Amino acid sequence: MTKGRANVSGKSRKKPGGTSSWSRPFRFVALPLVWRLILIIIIVALLLWQWSAVASWATNIAGKAWELFGWGLALIAIVVIIIIGMLWRRQLSALAHRWKLNHWNKWLGAVTFILAIWGILALFNLGGSFGLNFIGQDDFTAILWILGLVIIGIILVAPKACFHLVASFFSWLGRQLKRRPALKQAPQPKPPFPTVPVTPKPPEIEPEKETVTPVLTSTQAQQELKQVAQEVWKKYGESSALTIIDGWRLPPIDILDRAPEVEFSQADNVQRAKLLEEALASYGVEAKIVQINAGPTVTQFGVEPGWDRKMKEIKERDRDGNAKVRLEEVSKTRVKVERITSLSSDLALALAAPSIRIEAPVPGKSVVGIEVPNTILSLVSLRGVIETSVFQKIEARSKLALALGKGAGGEAIAADLSRMPHLLIAGATGSGKTVCLNSIICCLLLHNTPNEVKFIMIDPKRVELTPFNSIPHLANPVIVDTNKALSTLRWLNQEMDKRYQQLAAAGARNIEGYNRNKQGDERLPYLTLIIDELADLMMAGFDEVEHILCRLAQLARATGIHLVVATQRPSVDVVTGLIKANFPTRVSFAVTSQVDSRTILDMGGAEKLLGRGDMLYMPTEAAKPKRLQGCYVSDAETERLVYFWGSQRREEAAQLKIEEFVPSQAGGRREGFPEDPLLETARQLAQEHKHISTSYLQRRLHIGYPRAARIMEQLEEESTKGQEE
Repeated sequence: MTKGRANVSGKSRKKPGGTSSWSRPFRFVALPLVWRLILIIIIVALLLWQWSAVASWATNIAGKAWELFGWGLALIAIVVIIIIGMLWRRQLSALAHRWKLNHWNKWLGAVTFILAIWGILALFNLGGSFGLNFIGQDDFTAILWILGLVIIGIILVAPKACFHLVASFFSWLGRQLKRRPALKQAPQPKPPFPTVPVTPKPPEIEPEKETVTPVLTSTQAQQELKQVAQEVWKKYGESSALTIIDGWRLPPIDILDRAPEVEFSQADNVQRAKLLEEALASYGVEAKIVQINAGPTVTQFGVEPGWDRKMKEIKERDRDGNAKVRLEEVSKTRVKVERITSLSSDLALALAAPSIRIEAPVPGKSVVGIEVPNTILSLVSLRGVIETSVFQKIEARSKLALALGKGAGGEAIAADLSRMPHLLIAGATGSGKTVCLNSIICCLLLHNTPNEVKFIMIDPKRVELTPFNSIPHLANPVIVDTNKALSTLRWLNQEMDKRYQQLAAAGARNIEGYNRNKQGDERLPYLTLIIDELADLMMAGFDEVEHILCRLAQLARATGIHLVVATQRPSVDVVTGLIKANFPTRVSFAVTSQVDSRTILDMGGAEKLLGRGDMLYMPTEAAKPKRLQGCYVSDAETERLVYFWGSQRREEAAQLKIEEFVPSQAGGRREGFPEDPLLETARQLAQEHKHISTSYLQRRLHIGYPRAARIMEQLEEESTKGQEE
């Protein structure tokens, strides 16, 4: 029994690992740390054994290297240490990858700078024979070589900055060359001075200067305005290259300023993309940034959702019998978009951004767009959008082309007002509504004569649209009175019916077909109604304004009448359901709450806009709004454009007869208005009852208070007129 047990125990000792006890020393020597230590000991022993020979050999090599390279050995040593460090950290493959991608110029620039430093050492006989042969024996030639290397290194390290520096220099040189002929022509205004013989008289009028100063200031202001208008006309209007249509000269594009473009750092965007990926991964969402679109206001990061993987643990044993756990993928499903959109606040915290907007998904792309505000906001000029091919294509086929701005990816966005066909703009105070209206007006003024486009402007604020009073495109001076605005809306309603009668008589379906074979004054001009504040008109006459606006929006497109309405209070009592249904094209600037955003766009998002022209544009054919940075038009550009048109002959403009229909702002009986259909019924009620009131008419006729009040006013006016007669 004991022998059997001994045999069994002996067999069991030989089994583990399949090896015997005599192989353990070899396994100990095979450990990495042990054999490296043994190798170091062997190398040190060999060096000590042959120290004299090694020392003499090293001394000869060092002397020859010093004669050849001089202090350049320090530069070589630094490069060798850097390469050894990268080899030690296993970063050489990453270095080669960066060299292939986009940092090759910086590495070449570093090599060029090293050669330049070596040349400087050779100037002082410290660069060895290699440095002397590199720069040559002549000091002047050596200095030129070194300067050339420094310039080439700077160009390689910062090519964009060098390019912009050279471009700015040539532009400055061009401006200087243009100014020289202007300086030569400056003495030309001298001849008119001898024709003024009144120069010795001012000393005699000196005692009366105090009484004349108020008159002089007003006249001087008018003279300054006329002088500015004349200067603008001389600079832009007397050019022979201008386009002339029906005797009117269209303004050149040079009348608008060109805004400088801001270049965004690619490294900053790459760093923010990495932060986004890390933040999403920290919340258990696998995603990858596949595209970066840098815009003027925001940068859109295209996020491709990853996979939600389910793993299973599998336990295994290796050859040594050690237990190991291996993970095996069982199934995977795409990450849901809702998981990314629900992390908007967390992503804003990770990026230290005031707010971010997530567009899920981006229309036409299989990515989720995360829009992050830029640290530096860029200005979008009207000229920059007009000069793009996108606007030029629309302008070639339509006279009502509008430059709206640039999208989140920097692409230009333009639209056709005749296809909108009406535009509703909303936004809080200071968000950019008035600037948007000014850019729309200026865009139409640049490409249309007064015979082609007419404006009717309603500005209850009295300060926003009044600078356009002197342009010949106005059918009537800018209307600032609310009663006159209501009268203008009634006239526009009748003008639409009148135009439909003309189209029917001519057998044309729309204004384009009517104007196809007509020229000059025979053509029907487009009528554009611009209202700067709809809320004020709705307070004055809610029922009537809503009825007229809805009727115009439904029927006026074929007659060439288009509406551009703006309001700073997008509430349900101003932007009603009927108005929203008839204005499919809408623009929303920054609003104060999500309720206002849903009122104007039927969805949230406008409350996260940044203001100052940042807007959401929803065209008729789109299901989701598109984020834009609107065009900016300065006051100086607007004044130049107004002066340009005001300096031309105004008699040729076909003025519309609105004054015959619109009463003066002083008040008076509103004669010529269409009679209310219920006025005759109200007269019968007045004859049957001695005393009637507005509330009585409201109850009996089943109408609203404003309409009942107007009927009551007409009855009182008729009664007073009958008593006077």
